[in-house]
Amino acid sequence: MRITAEDLNWSVSDTPVVRGVDLDVAPGETVGLIGPNGSGKSSLLRCLAGLRVPDAGTVRYDDRSIRNWSARRIARRIAFVEQDSGFGSDLRVADVVGLGRTPFRDGLRGPDATDRAVVAAALDRVGLTALAGRSWKGLSGGERQRAHIARALAQQPYGLLLDEPTNHLDVKHQLELMELLAGTPQTVLVALHDLTLAARHCDRLLLMHRGRLIASGTPAAVLTAEHLAQIFEVDAELATDSLGRPSVSYRGPLRAVTPATAPTPTPVPLPVLRQGTS
Repeated sequence: MRITAEDLNWSVSDTPVVRGVDLDVAPGETVGLIGPNGSGKSSLLRCLAGLRVPDAGTVRYDDRSIRNWSARRIARRIAFVEQDSGFGSDLRVADVVGLGRTPFRDGLRGPDATDRAVVAAALDRVGLTALAGRSWKGLSGGERQRAHIARALAQQPYGLLLDEPTNHLDVKHQLELMELLAGTPQTVLVALHDLTLAARHCDRLLLMHRGRLIASGTPAAVLTAEHLAQIFEVDAELATDSLGRPSVSYRGPLRAVTPATAPTPTPVPLPVLRQGTS
């Protein structure tokens, strides 16, 4: 599935948060969304997932605008994993993952054999089969995060939108998750703070700054010394790992600059990608 946005704008109390964003994620691509805190990544993802109505602009799935789509119709195409999403009730892990089947159920029908098989497969993909009967309240933060990812997989979506999914995960499970996302046939747009992890596993990176999309391209094209200094305000060294991808090591923060003197990079035009279908 292709996910596109055209001149997307979204504000809070007249304060622009997402500003004139154009993007195009091709079918089957795994794209990393990077940028400092407050750059608009989470808000952009929520607009793309249909959870926020943009002030202007259009979100399209396979060239079809979602502006008048129902939440149910969107959920049959896209799964969204938030940074933190808890449940008040004491559900079993399998029940939480089973919520991903809700868009496919009619009325009060309970889970059928297909639903149970899909949930079991999703739990297996994130390594939580042994915890299927465990109480949600007894899970660690990392286990809960993996359960949310399993819930998204249980939706069997054509596209996955994930907001900092590696939060709370240890190194092993971070690597396993990124390998899963890089290897899935679904279209993936994932917000990440770990730049080296993003560079190693993503086909392409999108860099946001102050609500705008500043750069789009291969990890090597986006992760430059200039961007690390101007956008992330860090003194960093770039190297190349064994896969030929950029690796970032940090010497320390750069001296903070005031908004009046901070440089504002100019957004770059995005490449036109070949059309595809889901």
